[in-house]
Amino acid sequence: MGDYYPPFYLDEMKSQKFEQIPNHVAIIMDGNGRWAQKRKMARIQGHFEGMKRVEEIIKCSSDFGIKVLTLFTFSTENWNRPKAEVTMLMNALAGLMLKKKKMLIGRDIQFQTIGRTNRLPENVAASINEVTKDTKHCNGMILNLALDYGSRMEIEDAVISIASKVKAGNLELAAINEEQISKAMYTKNLPDPDLLIRTSGEKRISNFLLWQLSYAELYFTEKYWPEFTEQELEKAIIDFNKRDRRFGALKKKENIDEQG
Repeated sequence: MGDYYPPFYLDEMKSQKFEQIPNHVAIIMDGNGRWAQKRKMARIQGHFEGMKRVEEIIKCSSDFGIKVLTLFTFSTENWNRPKAEVTMLMNALAGLMLKKKKMLIGRDIQFQTIGRTNRLPENVAASINEVTKDTKHCNGMILNLALDYGSRMEIEDAVISIASKVKAGNLELAAINEEQISKAMYTKNLPDPDLLIRTSGEKRISNFLLWQLSYAELYFTEKYWPEFTEQELEKAIIDFNKRDRRFGALKKKENIDEQG
């Protein structure tokens, strides 16, 4: 049985820990290199330690009842890192996806990616295609990896897609609205994130889901990604539950008082 939890137990566990579970959690996994350097270790060792946290956070996110988990795994800017580091990351990523495929299927987790994955090395692309295909039937949490992803690039691709439809006569200029733009994004099949988490103490969005994060709650922690455990995710969700999410409207009580 391992760490499998039956659905009825998950519901009980969630109700005991949190009043509200964010449907979609997006995480900027930052600080692997700095975590390693502080311990006088090679940066690569920090990345390997960070990969352990990836599996832990996937599992506990599924247990908590989160519907979508998006992890900022490799940005368009990351290609500028030393070639040896990029090669190591890509090879490790390809191997990790294949090794964890059984775990994803066992937990009913569907795997997908966003970004210009056509630029990834062949072994990574092959791993993505295999895991995506083999988890397509899963109906639990969606694990969404942002690979070779940049939000400005995504918006650029969306504008080109919409402009092409207009040029071809398949879309009226007056019909372009928020819904049409959202449909042109890489995340067209996903709800917008409710909660964004960034580790390492940095307080930037860093070209990540700029369109989709419009109404997300932002949570920044000083913990480096290799230190971000299940308990740290719990803290983020507890903090999320303290937020007053009004989306520009008044709270119900305020609205009643104003009408009165």
